[in-house]
Amino acid sequence: MNSQSHRVERNDAKVDQRTADAFASSWNNLPSGSVYSAEQVADWFHPLGSEDIRGARVLELGCGNGSLMVHVLGWAPKWLDGLDLGSAVVSAERNLSASGYANWSLKQEDLTTYASGGYDVVYSIGVLHHLKDPKLGFESVVRNTRPGGRFHCWVYAKEGNAVVIWIVDPIRRIASRLPWWFTKYALATPLVVPYYFYAKLLAALPRWPIWRSLPLYDYSLWIARREFAFFRHVAFDQLVTPQTAYLDRANLESWLAGNDRVVSETSYIVMRNGNSWKFGGLVR
Repeated sequence: MNSQSHRVERNDAKVDQRTADAFASSWNNLPSGSVYSAEQVADWFHPLGSEDIRGARVLELGCGNGSLMVHVLGWAPKWLDGLDLGSAVVSAERNLSASGYANWSLKQEDLTTYASGGYDVVYSIGVLHHLKDPKLGFESVVRNTRPGGRFHCWVYAKEGNAVVIWIVDPIRRIASRLPWWFTKYALATPLVVPYYFYAKLLAALPRWPIWRSLPLYDYSLWIARREFAFFRHVAFDQLVTPQTAYLDRANLESWLAGNDRVVSETSYIVMRNGNSWKFGGLVR
C-alpha cells in the first residue's frame, strides 16, 4: 500500500463541524466493514450503475466510514477519493485498507468549500440534508464534476416523512445534545423496537393496496430485509445529528434549474422508497 497516496489530509473546523463530529461518533463505534449491502448501494446509485463507475475518476463527498466506498471500489473505478469533515475518516481508512484495493485516497475537509480539478463522477449520498446550507453542498457536487461528467445525490424528502418530522425530529433536537452512547443505547435502541416490529409485520403481510396508506410503507418494506442492528444504526443516525433538513421536490427542481452547469435535459429527480429523493445529471 502506498501510504503517501492514502494519507488522510485534515483541515480546520468549519460551520458543519458539530454535525460531522456527531456522525463520527456513530461511524467510529461500528464494527469494521461496510454497514450496507451491495443491493442497498446499487439501489442508492440507480440510475447510475457499475458501468458508469468503471474506469472513471470518482469523488464521494461525505464518505463517513467508507461504507459506500468499499462497494464502489468493487465497480472498478480508475481512482476513488473520499472526503469528510469528521474524524470518521479514521475508520474509513481502516475499512478501505482492509478492502484489498489500492486505488483510493481520503481527505478530512469541508465539502462545501472543496474545489478540485474535476471528476468523472461525483456523488453525495445521505449527506446534503445534514448541512447548515444543503444548497452549498449541492453546488460543491456540481463544481467538482468535470465538463461531461455526471453527479448523483440522495437526500431525505419532505414528502412521505410526516411521522419522522413530527415525532422523531423533535426528539433529535434534544438527543443530539446528549452523549453519543446515551443516545445510541438509552434512546435509539428502545425507540426503534416498535418500528422494527412494525416494519417486519408489514413485510409479512400480503401486498394489498390498502396497506400503502400506512406511514412509511415503502420504506418499511425496504428496511425490513435488514437485521435489528441496522435499524438501530438508522435510528441513531436520525437522533445524533444536530442538523437535518427535509427537502421537497420543488427545492431540488430549483437547484437543478438554477445551476447553469447542469445539462437540463439530462437531469432527473426520482422518489426512493416513498420518503427520499435521488437526483443528478450531466455537467457541461
